[in-house]
Order: sequence, then structure tokens, then C-alpha cells
Amino acid sequence: MQKPQYLEPQYLETDHGTRIAYHKTPVGCGQAPGVVFLGGFMSDMEGSKALALEAMCLRENRSFIRFDYAGHGQSSGKFEDGTIGLWLKDALAVIDHLAKGPQILVGSSMGGWISLLAAKVRRARVTALVGIAAAPDFTVRMWHEEFSEDQRRAILSNGFVKIPTEYGDEPYTIIKALIDDGWQNRVAHGPIHLDIPVRLIQGLADADVPWQTALTIADKITGSDVDITLVPGGDHRLSTDQDLERLMNIVQLLTKKLT
Repeated sequence: MQKPQYLEPQYLETDHGTRIAYHKTPVGCGQAPGVVFLGGFMSDMEGSKALALEAMCLRENRSFIRFDYAGHGQSSGKFEDGTIGLWLKDALAVIDHLAKGPQILVGSSMGGWISLLAAKVRRARVTALVGIAAAPDFTVRMWHEEFSEDQRRAILSNGFVKIPTEYGDEPYTIIKALIDDGWQNRVAHGPIHLDIPVRLIQGLADADVPWQTALTIADKITGSDVDITLVPGGDHRLSTDQDLERLMNIVQLLTKKLT
């Protein structure tokens, strides 16, 4: 999908120190509810899902915001210094200072975790949530189920470990602070007290997030308006043309429900 050419990124200077790069639909696009896209771990706001939603919102004269967390894309900071708590602060700053009125949060992978946290904190602003391969508490699973003994030992002794990834040429640097902070910000260990529409899209062939994660999230949410879409053969990215069409349809149905 071709990137829009109507503007360069703008920047939000936050009180907590992140200079957040973002795109917001032009002035005049204000039909409520607005949509905020929250990206995944070590991804950025230039992905196909964010751009597809942006194009949809432009067609509908609807506010849309996509942004980069600290250490991601064009925002300030180093990725290695990031934590879930810091990236949550970035998301809340975007909601508080850039978005107007009620918002639908669309979170991809780690963005699904941060969306759940943000929705709990900003109950008056977040009126619906869409999770795409949502990965709440992934650092907990990483520590207990994915790291080897040598990797856990490296984090405890050195404060970090490097792990290979298929999503880039360079390995991820995972710091102990990310693991510790992730434990403090976990959401799926008990009831998730949200009474808003929640839509979860999960690929059955996702190699990064077990598809059962969507079932766990739905079971933990206390509200009754929760729906899961399981995609046969769907991978973690869920970014084929069919995937993007499905995502846009789900978001459009939510905007109609909430208008």
C-alpha cells in the first residue's frame, strides 16, 4: 500500500521526555469516534495496517492517529531503553494531547497489551478496542516459556540478552528492566475490568502469539461485548489484502455502533 504524501511526521514533546513522531489526519477530519493505532514491538507507524486504517478514516472524514513509541521509528530514544510502562506513557500522551473525544484503540501485537492498559486508565475516552494478534504479558511468557536457562542467566548477570528475530537483520536487545516492568504491568493474570466493545483478531498459524491468547483475553474481560475472529492460516502480521479488508470492516462496524 502506497504511503500518503500529504505531510511529514509531526512531533509531540511529552512531559516524560519522549519526543513522539506521529501522523494525524488533517484538520477537518473529526467525525467521532476517532481511531488511534498502536503498533507492535520494534515496529513503526508506517506498516500496512496503520496505513490502511488511515486511508479508511480519511474517506470517512474520521480522526486517525498513528505514532511511534520511544525508541521506535522516528521518535526519540533507544529501543533498548524501552519498557511497557514507558510505551504506555507515550500512548496516554497521544490520547490526552492529540486525540479529541471518544476513541477506538487498535493495537497490533504488543500494541494490544498497551491498548488494554490504556483503556483501563482512560475509561472516559476509550470507547472500544480492537486487538490484532494482541500479546498482553508477552514478556512474562518470554521469560518463563521461551528463554533458555543461558538467556535467563545472561539477563540476570548482564542486565540484557540479545535474541535473533525474523523481522529484521539485527537481534532484539531484551533488558532486565523490560522483563521486570512487564511483570508489573501484566493484565491477564486476573479479571480485565472493561465494559466496552472488544474485538480480537487472531491468526491460527501465528508463530509468535499462541492463538489461545485471544481466548484467554476474552475470558478475562468482564464486559459482555467481546468477539473473537480466528483466521485460518493467519500469521502474526495479518497484513494480506484480505486481512486488511477484514480489519477495516471490523473497525467500520464499531464506528457505526458507537456513532
